[in-house]
Amino acid sequence: MNKIALTEKFALFSEYWSPKIVGELNGQSIKLAKFKGEFVWHKHDNEDELFFVVSGMLTIEFRDKTVTLNKDEFIIVPKGVEHKPFAEDEVLVMLFEPATTLNTGDTRNELTKDELDRI
Repeated sequence: MNKIALTEKFALFSEYWSPKIVGELNGQSIKLAKFKGEFVWHKHDNEDELFFVVSGMLTIEFRDKTVTLNKDEFIIVPKGVEHKPFAEDEVLVMLFEPATTLNTGDTRNELTKDELDRI
């Protein structure tokens, strides 16, 4: 049992849209990521996904609405719901999702990360 300092962990990487695993519990991964710019439309057929904003502002587009998250806010995207994250400026995000969750869900492109680093 070790405590995790988010500021220290976020300082270990600079790339965007490349989640890093910082912990696991009950089959769930706790991931940290930096977002900037536009991601891709995608969905996760079998996994819910929680986005918690640590710093900055994150916009998540859905097919029927847009949700903006600020620091200390989170949203749970249910499995099967198409979404597209966007961050005008750098945003620091903590993700809670099953360990099997692929960052781009049902979409494969240059942003897909099959193997995530552990920090």
